[in-house]
Amino acid sequence: MSDLSTSDGDSIDRARGTAGYAGAADALAVQYEEVTFDEVHRDVLGLVPVEPARILDIGAGTGRDAAALAALGHDVVAVEPTAELRAHGQRIHAGSAIDWVDDALPELALRQCRRPGRFEAIFATAVWMHLDAGERGRAMARIAALLMPGGRFFVNLRRGPVPEGRHMFDVSAAETVELGATHGLRTVLNSERADLHGREGVRWSTLVLAADEGVVALQ
Repeated sequence: MSDLSTSDGDSIDRARGTAGYAGAADALAVQYEEVTFDEVHRDVLGLVPVEPARILDIGAGTGRDAAALAALGHDVVAVEPTAELRAHGQRIHAGSAIDWVDDALPELALRQCRRPGRFEAIFATAVWMHLDAGERGRAMARIAALLMPGGRFFVNLRRGPVPEGRHMFDVSAAETVELGATHGLRTVLNSERADLHGREGVRWSTLVLAADEGVVALQ
């Protein structure tokens, strides 16, 4: 993968967080596309912007969600640090108006982004649990800075056994809610559901955190 890191530490963070994904990219591309955006995000569909909005999809994988959002008329930036998954996404969704970027949390410099600025919605699906405690703190600060006033952060947390070879942590919804609050993000939804792929012991927490209207996070 190309290195857009802002420091040596960020390079290390990215290498750890994406462990196991490159080698499994072909199988994961099939798995990701087996379920739809509406199925994965059914609990939060009513909170997704209705009018065309600027949306950031962090850890976009094959672009399943990014493509669905673009089809709704949104201006979508898809961030995916694993080159193999990004290549699958650009192939599968070649007809979608997606701005693909090679980058990652916690720094998320977005240097490749065609148009800089903030977002009305940010998605992090099956991403947050790859960050350790220190990285999660830096990442939440970055998310808050990237959200427009009133913008919403959609985050899905995987709970359960860690797949072999993955860099993953058991991150609770409660911790994420508290961390968001320290950065001015209030919780508007907190739910839990079973795994769509039927994996034993795996459950998902779904959160939506919102930046208050009129409040601008410090960059």
